[in-house]
Amino acid sequence: MANGLSTLSRRFNHQDGSFAGVVIATVGAEYFSKFYRQFDAGANGAIELESVDGFVMARSPDDGTYAGRDISNRPLFRDPNLQSPGGVYYFRSPSDGSQRLSFYKRSDRFPLIVLATMDRDEVLAPWRKAAITRMSLVVVLIGLIATVGLLLVRQILSRQGLMSTLAAKEADFRLLAEESSDMVTRIGFDGRLIYVSPSSAHVVGWSPDQLTGTPALAGVNADDLPAVDQIVAALRRGDITEARVVYRTRHRDMQEVWIESTMRVTRRSDTSEIDGVVAISRDVTQQKNAEQRLGVLAILDGLTGLANRGRFDERLQEEWTRALREGTPLSLLMIDVDYFKKFNDQYGHPAGDACLRSIAKPLRAEACRPADLAARYGGEEFALLLPNTEAAGCRLVGERIRQELRRLDIPHAMNPPSKRVTVSLGGATIWPNAELRTETPSLVSAADRALYEAKDGGRDRLIMANEEWQPAMKISVNGAK
Repeated sequence: MANGLSTLSRRFNHQDGSFAGVVIATVGAEYFSKFYRQFDAGANGAIELESVDGFVMARSPDDGTYAGRDISNRPLFRDPNLQSPGGVYYFRSPSDGSQRLSFYKRSDRFPLIVLATMDRDEVLAPWRKAAITRMSLVVVLIGLIATVGLLLVRQILSRQGLMSTLAAKEADFRLLAEESSDMVTRIGFDGRLIYVSPSSAHVVGWSPDQLTGTPALAGVNADDLPAVDQIVAALRRGDITEARVVYRTRHRDMQEVWIESTMRVTRRSDTSEIDGVVAISRDVTQQKNAEQRLGVLAILDGLTGLANRGRFDERLQEEWTRALREGTPLSLLMIDVDYFKKFNDQYGHPAGDACLRSIAKPLRAEACRPADLAARYGGEEFALLLPNTEAAGCRLVGERIRQELRRLDIPHAMNPPSKRVTVSLGGATIWPNAELRTETPSLVSAADRALYEAKDGGRDRLIMANEEWQPAMKISVNGAK
């Protein structure tokens, strides 16, 4: 190569193969430089046409110093791994020290090599830009996925925590419900039992399997059912949130038991709507019986079994009000045992108690109507309240009592002349009248005065209240003699 020309020579033979001459062709290096400018090799890239023996024949770009330069010491000519027809390799530029990527191709027909080199950073720049873009998108997507995943994990953990809490609460509830002696039931919105604890067998005699699905109020006593049904309905409507009710219900083995139920509404966890009622029930039959016994003891005299003074006062007021309202008579007998203190002194207190119990029997027998009341008024004094009874009837009852006690024939040496236990009676009858402003003490006072008259008159007798007092009351009410 000389003067910027590329020279190519080729032997020319005759038909018989003998030497006929040499064909020489020359191409200017500028031609190849211009041709290679059509290709973009980047700002720092170049395209060269090289001979196989290591000389630069043409280059683009070319500053006029590359054509004819010896480059045979480069790896392309010395490295055995690069002697293939074509390939790619990296090398460091001796001029600027930058890493370059080279693409070479050896000609199949001529001893020429086409070499294209590009700066590695320029080659990788589009890839890096695309990679950065893709990486940015990936990072954004990963961020979104991570955020959604974090929220999902938190929701799952929260749901798991909630489920664990609900499971723990359900386990606690079942433990308490199934180990409790109280019967725990859950009533659905349709009024049927959807859960029954095992203690139902003890409380009402039926197992949970026998009760589940049945109407919750099926065994309630007919007299108590309206009140219980009203409370359950109010709970289901949300008018009240809890209630306590005592009622009678059917028992499998016994006729009936008293049940105390504490009820509270249940709500759906998602909508807070009322979906039923939970009831905790216990058998209070013994308690109820005890209350009834206490109620009886509260109104009865412990020695004689008759009503006590408090009960007498209550009933006297009730019957007074009724007689005032209905315009009917009200009679009272006051009875006192004659010389009872001397009886106690003579025979002792146990005998005195037995004597009082004996006297109580005919009094109880004479209080035969529902409104009648026999009571121990105090000590050895008794009272017999006779509603809707006039003076004649009162006198008749009093005489029967006096005669019955004489027939008991209880010895009493300190009670002359009979030497037997006797009683003195004072009776009174009144017609309550609002116009006269009379009150219950007036009847008691009248009977008490008559009793003292009987005692002063020799005992063992019945005296009715002053005849002048009673007709006056009757005239004021009836308006006739």
